[in-house]
Amino acid sequence: MRMRKKPNLLPRLEACGGLIVTDPAAQRGKWRELMPQAREVRLELGCGKGRFTVGTAQAEPDVLLIAVERVADAMVIAAERAKDLGLTNVFFLDADAADLERFFAPGEVDRLYINFCDPWPGAKVAKRRLTHPGFLVRYRQVLAPGGQIHFKSDNKDLFEWSLFQFPKAGFTLSEVTRDLHGQGVTGIMTDYEEKFYQMGTPINRCVATMTALDPETEAALRPKVREEE
Repeated sequence: MRMRKKPNLLPRLEACGGLIVTDPAAQRGKWRELMPQAREVRLELGCGKGRFTVGTAQAEPDVLLIAVERVADAMVIAAERAKDLGLTNVFFLDADAADLERFFAPGEVDRLYINFCDPWPGAKVAKRRLTHPGFLVRYRQVLAPGGQIHFKSDNKDLFEWSLFQFPKAGFTLSEVTRDLHGQGVTGIMTDYEEKFYQMGTPINRCVATMTALDPETEAALRPKVREEE
């Protein structure tokens, strides 16, 4: 369902200007300058309205969190949440997951969150899935050695499929669960996750840790010209 357009969107975005990075390419290799004392730099793909973003930034004030969101009507809500709480360790930007190398230098990101991404059902559009090997090898270019991807989804088919994709791209799996909240709420939820939880929908989660991958395999997996489009 498409999000309803927010009234006064531009003024609201401008009011959160200090938290929104309008030229992320200029920040490449310099993200830690936003928070020199940061223990880690983390990247969230598709932050939506920012419940998980803000909750994580609050829980770990020594971590710099960069949240990506393509829908301005969602990002403004996330930015307003962060502003209202006075958070200084979270920033937002409009970017495409296929272009991360333009905005982040090699090894600049310690952890990447993918929460409830579009499952893109059907083989013809599989390359659009954010856990497709074509995307995973791109993430490798910005993740630090031993960097992690934390992945959550309510979609069983996407999750099971993804479990086979991570190893192909040189990631080892851990903390694999198909019912994250089966014994009670675990960790910080997104807005969608809360709805799924209330509906009794099991939440799938895993952690993928980057390991060595031979150059030939990586080159074979890497899309040549934006194949996912």
